[in-house]
Amino acid sequence: MLENSEILNKINSIDDIKKLSYDELNELAKEVRELIIDRTSKNGGHLASSLGVVELTIALIRAFDFPKDKVIWDVGHQSYAYKILTDRKDAFNELRSFGGISGFPKRKESPFDSFDTGHSSTSISAGLGMCVARDLRKEDYKVVTVIGDGALTGGMAFEALNNLSNLNSNYIVILNDNEMSISKSGGGLNKALLGVRSSHSYSEIKRTLKNELEKSGIGKFFKGILVTIINIVKQIIASEGMFFENLNINYVGPIDGHNIKELIDAINAAKKSNEPIVIHIKTVKGKGYEPAEKDPTLFHGVGPFEKETGKLIDNSTGKTYTKVFSDKIISLAEKDKNIVAITAAMADGTGLAEFSKKFPDRFFDVGICEQHAVTFAAGIALSGVTPIVCIYSSFLQRAFDQIIHDVCLQNQHVVFAIDRAGLVGADGETHQGIFDISYLRLIPNMTILAPKNAKEFEKMIDYAVYKIEGPVAIRYPRGTAYTELENNNADVVYGRSELLYDGNNIAIFALGSMVSTAIHIKEKLKEKNVDPIIVNARFAKPIDLDMIDELCKKGIKELVVMEEGVLNGGIGQEIEDYVHDKNYNVKVTLITIPDAYVEHGNVSKLREALGINSDSILKKIL
Repeated sequence: MLENSEILNKINSIDDIKKLSYDELNELAKEVRELIIDRTSKNGGHLASSLGVVELTIALIRAFDFPKDKVIWDVGHQSYAYKILTDRKDAFNELRSFGGISGFPKRKESPFDSFDTGHSSTSISAGLGMCVARDLRKEDYKVVTVIGDGALTGGMAFEALNNLSNLNSNYIVILNDNEMSISKSGGGLNKALLGVRSSHSYSEIKRTLKNELEKSGIGKFFKGILVTIINIVKQIIASEGMFFENLNINYVGPIDGHNIKELIDAINAAKKSNEPIVIHIKTVKGKGYEPAEKDPTLFHGVGPFEKETGKLIDNSTGKTYTKVFSDKIISLAEKDKNIVAITAAMADGTGLAEFSKKFPDRFFDVGICEQHAVTFAAGIALSGVTPIVCIYSSFLQRAFDQIIHDVCLQNQHVVFAIDRAGLVGADGETHQGIFDISYLRLIPNMTILAPKNAKEFEKMIDYAVYKIEGPVAIRYPRGTAYTELENNNADVVYGRSELLYDGNNIAIFALGSMVSTAIHIKEKLKEKNVDPIIVNARFAKPIDLDMIDELCKKGIKELVVMEEGVLNGGIGQEIEDYVHDKNYNVKVTLITIPDAYVEHGNVSKLREALGINSDSILKKIL
């Protein structure tokens, strides 16, 4: 806790917040911001989005009775102030650390967290479900959802809004409008929202006419005329801002999202409604920290930084896989006008920002719409152009049906660049990319590659773009690209692995990021006078079963299969079944991530806890 946090230090429960004056609430907002900045500068995290909703968080706690009432934070990037003010201010020191509190809402962490979030556009659906259950059980509590304008570009949010119009009871949706998702929001929906942003004059006219109508005491006839006038004014002033009310959802706003009194008044008024209502608030992403206000994209999800200057503390030792990907597809696109790049609101995170500047006509950021991105790519591929779809592993899960139905069933040449494959660390369960090997291997016509190092990654991109005719995925990890073994640079051949080191007795068959771990194990086994064979799997599908035959017939006693993914559906299971079916007298040891969700924490600590670091694997082998 910060020493100068005079009011925050006195907050021991949410009841204490309800006793503060408005001046004290504003001071509390400053102190909460300071704590968020201080802790995030050390641990990293989602800074800008959390800074933008501090006043809103205080207003929500003041207006509602949590945890009896329920609040759902869409995505959850913006929940830091809520964590601090709901009995976790001391635990906030260990934010995103191994064994500490999560950077996202987690029901198992606190009764104040009513729904786990981490992926986008889910909150309205979840809140609507809670409202329906509440009404069926005749219970008495309020449900409020906070969703950003970026998350509102997700198709699931609109599916929920369509369904929401049928609800005949109170449900409050707060639209947190900062004109951003991770990067600047774009597209037709953002333009429509711009119309809503400019419709404040309509709200005032509507309120004035309604007040005059209630004062006049005139009959239903004249009341009907005035209602008609209101609707005409509504159409004239805010035709684009009619979106919510045309869905039969009441709308209030926009209002200042940094004015605590205005927020509390609006929320208290909305609580009295017997219908769904959207409160549209305007906020500044990164509010109160100048570096984050100037560059909210950079400070959306940020590593450790110097608090005084905002300068990032760069502990990287070389080029990242994301940068390797970025440079390579730019070089290909410079020579080949048939290449386009697609992402889902992750231009910066996927390394496509530079591509978008160089080739604006061949870059497509579709918003937080992974399903659309994949089917969009299928249409492009069907028409003779080569789409490269770059999406994080955990987010690509959202488009599973589209990959099956629209790409693989039609055997279309779509190249999937799967960033953040494997363990990603501090973002935790919702972001670990540990399922892609398993869910993609299920799909007919799909080819899956994983590079051992930067040079092989470049070769695999070439191979995927020009040598594969159907769908192909390349999975690669977050962080610095492995640069050893650069002399082992054989051409990529379909379905063939790469023998890196010959040996005897033990063979290690490693996929992608686990190759570097296999090399570490080899060095440690030398000290035990053991000389293992090391094979770079290269392909997760198809697996090089000819190499498995060669190894088993060579007389090895143990075959160690290593992959940074879950056990079920992985390459290890297929190899183990194959060795068993062929009656080879070889022990198969599978090194995988257990079939469970993986908590947040430093990647090295997670590997150790999961038993997939070199020392743990060495113990299993010995």
